[in-house]
Amino acid sequence: MSMNTQANGNLIDINDVSLRYGVGKESTLALAGTDIQVSEGEFVSIVGPSGCGKSTIVKLVSGLIPVTSGRMNVDGQPVTGPLSIVGIAFQNPVMLPWMSTIDNVLLPLKVARPHRNQFRQRKEEYQDQARALLKVVGLDGFESRYPWELSGGMRQRASLCRALIHEPRLLLLDEPFASLDAFTREDLWGVLQDLWLEKKPTIIMITHDLREAVYLSDKVYVMSARPGRIIYERDINLERPRNIEMTFEDVFVEMAHDLRQYIQLGHDTSKGEKSS
Repeated sequence: MSMNTQANGNLIDINDVSLRYGVGKESTLALAGTDIQVSEGEFVSIVGPSGCGKSTIVKLVSGLIPVTSGRMNVDGQPVTGPLSIVGIAFQNPVMLPWMSTIDNVLLPLKVARPHRNQFRQRKEEYQDQARALLKVVGLDGFESRYPWELSGGMRQRASLCRALIHEPRLLLLDEPFASLDAFTREDLWGVLQDLWLEKKPTIIMITHDLREAVYLSDKVYVMSARPGRIIYERDINLERPRNIEMTFEDVFVEMAHDLRQYIQLGHDTSKGEKSS
């Protein structure tokens, strides 16, 4: 572990980060003075109104795009390009239709260093890892099925396995369950919680669902409307493992309502700034 990470205890340190898309009069300020800190093994969610820059944070942390100003450190080092310690799952799981479920899950090991150089020699071991992950998410027996033979929820389960197959220290989730129906979504909350409790990667999840954020997270950050910045940080001190029955309890409802109030505050404040 790097010296900087040991010093502040954070795997991710986003300090006064701004990002502007484009140049000149046609440019858009997406983030302004954003601060986020995430400890190793922590599950953090980021919520906020549409267009506030939540997904931009995923791109910045993974190294897909550079910051315009400020400091973006992961594991004590400035992010200067794509990071090998990252796994990513998006809202719409893209699976190659000509590959079986297990081959889709194994794809990162076939293309990413250092795994691709040893894939043939360790193929059996990697397949066992993939089967073990698929079993955890309830896809035991579906290894040979093709994507078109799976439901949307099953494809998202496979997508989570693919994001975790190379055992990343950092897992980035961008609205992973937004396209699913409510019952499937709640079912996958439990699946993701089980995966996190077993593997303990550091997770940043982008979501619009406040119940989802409270159910899964150790901490939730609330962003304002664009240009996005962090306006509130809420620790979620609920016992784990969590279950759906807890979402109806007063303490859970109060936490979700608290987050909603700050989202509305951030939206109203941003409107006031634009009109002033």
